[in-house]
Amino acid sequence: MTNRGKAMAFGLSTVLIWSTVASAFKISLRHLTPAQLLLAGCAASIVALFGVLAFQKRLHTLKMSSRELLRAALLGILNPFLYYLILFKAYDLLPAQEAQPLNYTWAVTLSLLSIPLLGQKMTLRQLAAILISYLGVVVISTHGDLLGMRFSDPLGVGLALFSTVIWALYWIFNTNSKCDPVAGLLVNFLAGFPLILAACLLTDGLPDFTGPALLGSAYVGFFEMGITFALWLAALKHASLPDGGGNARVANLIFLSPFLSLVLIHFIVGEEILLSTIAGLGLIIAGNAVMQTGKQ
Repeated sequence: MTNRGKAMAFGLSTVLIWSTVASAFKISLRHLTPAQLLLAGCAASIVALFGVLAFQKRLHTLKMSSRELLRAALLGILNPFLYYLILFKAYDLLPAQEAQPLNYTWAVTLSLLSIPLLGQKMTLRQLAAILISYLGVVVISTHGDLLGMRFSDPLGVGLALFSTVIWALYWIFNTNSKCDPVAGLLVNFLAGFPLILAACLLTDGLPDFTGPALLGSAYVGFFEMGITFALWLAALKHASLPDGGGNARVANLIFLSPFLSLVLIHFIVGEEILLSTIAGLGLIIAGNAVMQTGKQ
């Protein structure tokens, strides 16, 4: 298989898995609290990431400088601890068809935070992308009632949007990291696990693993938090090689994921997808596309 074919294969595999996670979150939260799901999912992701490094014979990448080790450990406070705890709570409060598109505004949030934190300047194109994306947020959150401005669940919407701030900060503070990406992510999860365990013990207690709870949390941990990260890195690596087609070609695949996710949310979770959700998601994706075009 050519580098282009490998890049597309890894990229499509990642997108297909990402399309399932909103449904997996919602179904798992029927059996576990957000903190319990995060605890079990984090444990599964640690196993998955360690397995990826062992399979690729890259366990030696876990040997990093004390500076990089401290950075990765501190970033574990943002991801997985704060990010997923807030995101899962948003999914617990909102229909999956609302929480999932709102989470896709993280790229816009990243651009906004890069202005004060990285000293970047806002262009007119970026401003247009931001306005388009957040118009989509309002359409989804109000179920299309723009004049009434009555949000379906203000706390859930607020948490979903705040999770994008945490996710954007994680990537901004990770910008200058010199460690292997998968090894760094594994250290993030190892450092975050004690915090998640403490949060569980102080609130909901340890999870009672029924069959659906165990399967759901294992799926979330292995795929959403673990293997997809390695698959996406592999897609970008092959895309950047000769005849790979370039990273932009693979990156554009991500726009398929939220629409496929809505189909699965309808058939697996059983939610009736609203026209306002589709319209709002279209605006969010359009905003992201405008932002990406500007970068290119």
